Amino acid sequence: MNRQAGPGGKQLLAASGTTFAGVLLGVSGTVTVLQGIAAIAGDDVYGRIGAYVFEFTLTDWGVVHLVLGALLLVTGIGLLGGKEWARVTGLVLAVLSIVEQFMFLPYAPVWSVLLIALDVFVIWSLATYRPA
Repeated sequence: MNRQAGPGGKQLLAASGTTFAGVLLGVSGTVTVLQGIAAIAGDDVYGRIGAYVFEFTLTDWGVVHLVLGALLLVTGIGLLGGKEWARVTGLVLAVLSIVEQFMFLPYAPVWSVLLIALDVFVIWSLATYRPA
């Protein structure tokens, strides 16, 4: 018997997706905090790039990553705890993360594209879930 079939199938998928979204936000937040620390410390993890439209120093990027990463981590924990504020906050932070990763593309293109794809899944999952 297929548990995904029928009108409740999409809700079940979205509810499972919401749990996964919480895990993704938590992991993404942790890694983003580590990216921020590496950038602030002046680590050679990120190559120096030439002129770029969205030109910030690595320290600036580090601060942005550190703050956004901490917020993502806290929100992911809130989602796993079933907090309603975390659902709305997760939507907003996922959108901000997409914008940030787009602007960060020259420094870490593969990682940025991967996080953009994960953020799109997080947005879909949080936007479609309607608790009963």
